[in-house]
Amino acid sequence: MSAAWGNWRNLMTVVAMAIVIATVFYSRFLSGRIAAEERGKLEAWVEAQRYIARADPDQDLTFASVLVAGQTSIPVIETDENDSITGHFNLDSTRVASDANYLRGKLRDFSRLNPPIVTYLDSSELNFNRYYYGESSLLRQVRYYPFVQLAIVALFIAVSLLAWDVRHRAEQDRLWTALAKETAHQLGTPLTALEGWMQMLREEPPDREMLDEMGKDVARLKLVSERFSRIGGRPKLEESELLSLVGQALEYMRKRSPSKVAFELDPGGLTELKASVSPPLFEWVVENILKNALDAMEGEGRIEVRIRRTGNQATIDISDTGKGIPGHVGDRIFQPGFTTKKRGWGLGLTLAKRIVEQYHGGQLSVLQSEPGRGSTFRIQVPL
Repeated sequence: MSAAWGNWRNLMTVVAMAIVIATVFYSRFLSGRIAAEERGKLEAWVEAQRYIARADPDQDLTFASVLVAGQTSIPVIETDENDSITGHFNLDSTRVASDANYLRGKLRDFSRLNPPIVTYLDSSELNFNRYYYGESSLLRQVRYYPFVQLAIVALFIAVSLLAWDVRHRAEQDRLWTALAKETAHQLGTPLTALEGWMQMLREEPPDREMLDEMGKDVARLKLVSERFSRIGGRPKLEESELLSLVGQALEYMRKRSPSKVAFELDPGGLTELKASVSPPLFEWVVENILKNALDAMEGEGRIEVRIRRTGNQATIDISDTGKGIPGHVGDRIFQPGFTTKKRGWGLGLTLAKRIVEQYHGGQLSVLQSEPGRGSTFRIQVPL
């Protein structure tokens, strides 16, 4: 789970960086296009200004006047050949009137942004004007847009990571709580049996059968302890006989089930089926699914276990005639803490799925389920 969480965070970071980088490059491309168009518009505006200034009284100035009047977005400062300011356009007139240094400061800013446009007033080329200009509000917005987007993306990532972290911690808390309760549950049955044997020992001398049964309960305690000790690390897999492991789990559950529950094992004609598994953990998986089947039938019904070899995989289908899984919860039954039982901790199937898929490289899934008619769980492990 931690590895998946880390991969998710890394993926989100990479995607966010890709979005920002792509936006920066595209914004620079757009700003370059807009800057080129604005210079072209300003050159036409300057030429229109010069045309109006040098026009004869009877010349038609309509087009030139429209060009001059239409330039309302680009700030411009006009200077003579000595860079003395002779005019300004599209600047804050209030600031110009109240601050004597405002225009000179803007002139320095504009000269750093763009080379000026020069227009000659006569053929001697000694008298000319320079037009220094800045950026329109549209161009500034395009230039600063990537930084705004970066801030938004960073905020989104921070909130998402925080939300996922809170969810992850809550899930871990549920998992550890459920694991502790499951441990107590697993230990409870043999401990209760041992308490009964101790009471019997106080009342009468032990016989061979009593000692054998006590030995089985002690062995069960050791098995439970071994199972939980293997969950935290990578268990050692060994060549094991699956038919025997499944048969042992089935027999264990049969002895602890109501008499109205029938068990059936169908080996599919196989006499041997070996795979690399951890015997204590694999047997636990089968027991967990059988226990869920028993709970679903509420004391009466049939459980069938079918074992098949399909290519290089062993397939074990465990079917019951219980109440089935409601469709709206089908995707959540393997989540830690989820359960439809009135009493339970929602950990058995979570551990079973982890044991099969992470430890054995197999797959645990719900093959089919129909409310009121039962369910079939499928275990697949490589041979």
